[in-house]
Amino acid sequence: MTFKQLEAIYWVVHLGGFAQAANRMHTTQSAVSKRIQELEALFDTPLFDRSMRSARLTEKGEEMYLLAKRLLEERDAAVEQFQRPEVLERHVRVGVTELTAMTWLPRLIGAIQETYPRVIIEPHVDVSVVLRDKLLADEVDLMVVPEVFDDHRFAVTRVGAVENAWMCKPGLVPRRKRHQMHELAQQRLLAQDSRSGTGQLYNKWLHAQGVKSENVLYSNSVVAIIGLTVSGMGISYLPKSCLAPMVEAGALEVLQISPALPQANYAAVCKIERKSVLVSSIIELAKGTCDFSRMFQTD
Repeated sequence: MTFKQLEAIYWVVHLGGFAQAANRMHTTQSAVSKRIQELEALFDTPLFDRSMRSARLTEKGEEMYLLAKRLLEERDAAVEQFQRPEVLERHVRVGVTELTAMTWLPRLIGAIQETYPRVIIEPHVDVSVVLRDKLLADEVDLMVVPEVFDDHRFAVTRVGAVENAWMCKPGLVPRRKRHQMHELAQQRLLAQDSRSGTGQLYNKWLHAQGVKSENVLYSNSVVAIIGLTVSGMGISYLPKSCLAPMVEAGALEVLQISPALPQANYAAVCKIERKSVLVSSIIELAKGTCDFSRMFQTD
């Protein structure tokens, strides 16, 4: 029995099919099928019910899947524990939101590559809810998102925070020292939708403040909201520090509104059962590189 055979049954079951497993293992579907057949021949028992169109395990197949899962996890843990960082080879999928991709993601990848030169990082950029679903489906190994998911299956480590501010095109809102929250209802709000962690955070907060505007334009894209705000389509909550150059250039204006927006905390999140030495190390690197103050950071 080989690890390649165990990987074959694990990924077929975990991803729901032979084609998906072949893609994940960077091989062909026929090669995956051959490895399953080798296992079946070794133990003289079918592992999959071939009368079904989908990849459905037999009773013995269930036992083999659980064994494969445990042995593969123990193998990976042993390799990560004893192998030197500079020679460790892994493929790690890191999910991040758009704002992280626009700011400190290059620094994080650089820090990982400096520590683990042979580890390949595959960034997945999406909204928080989609990344959460990918994490649960083991389609990403780790995600960095606003700290909004309370799930007992997750290990959550805070890595940083974003200070947001209300902004608009200069002149869109009458100039005064300070506005009150209820005045927001008189303007079109440009907000992130419920698929966004930041959207969930601030939509809930606005509701608690009694702000119920019927004139809201929702988007799942930070870039789109910035563009709409700059064009004068409404007011929005945007990251204050990294957009300071646009404020200084006169493209955006920061509004003083009471009460102030709460900060948006960001966390590195992984599944408890999948937290490895390598993932834990990447989380520590994320804590050291998380910085939302500048756009497209390289140092």
